[in-house]
Amino acid sequence: MIFLLDDEPAAPFPDVTLAEREPNGLLAVGGDLSPQRLINAYMQGIFPWFSEDEPILWWSPDPRTILYPEKIRISRSLRKTLKKKQFQVSFDQDFAAVIEGCAAPRNNSPGTWLLPEMIEAYHQQHALGLAHSVEVWQDGNLVGGLYGMAIGAVFFGESMFSLVPDSSKIALVHLSRSLSEWGFRMIDCQVYTQHLASLGAEEIPRQRFCRNLSDWTRLKGRVGSWSERQAVYPEAGPC
Repeated sequence: MIFLLDDEPAAPFPDVTLAEREPNGLLAVGGDLSPQRLINAYMQGIFPWFSEDEPILWWSPDPRTILYPEKIRISRSLRKTLKKKQFQVSFDQDFAAVIEGCAAPRNNSPGTWLLPEMIEAYHQQHALGLAHSVEVWQDGNLVGGLYGMAIGAVFFGESMFSLVPDSSKIALVHLSRSLSEWGFRMIDCQVYTQHLASLGAEEIPRQRFCRNLSDWTRLKGRVGSWSERQAVYPEAGPC
């Protein structure tokens, strides 16, 4: 059964154990993307994902794909790229450009799930100091990056893009190392892809994921701009 949400932003979500098995994780429909509702969703292991001409759909798949920041995996080829120091990495320097890059159509998918209302919702979260971007630069040009939400000691990854080989991987490596340094416990990657698995992401049961969320989203986080994290050349380092 799929639940219909009302228009009250503070209205509770149904329990994630009631989500559909097929399609995996579909839980509810409707509501809005107000800051309060979106924060409540993430803290309960729920995220929005829908296409044009669809209502807002809310998901909580089982299993859940996550990455422990300290377990980021760097392949031999990526390590070589990092050693060349061809890229610079920054935080929150151009959130708008990163989210537009993520919204751009891909070669294998002419559409986008990042509709204008989604983009506006994450801009609101960025203004609140909860949504953050990682930018990867080459010769002064933005060539890749990612964005997501940070609540407590959990980073909820939303999307990444890459205009040159390895640039999105470099963004994730730099994010993971910074989050590990700051005491973050987990990166939510939502659903499994081989790309994420190659970087160390793994699947865990939704019950365990939500139990960790309950504890870790209540830890002290880093609210506000992360732009003070100056642009650097990412090091290959041991991983």
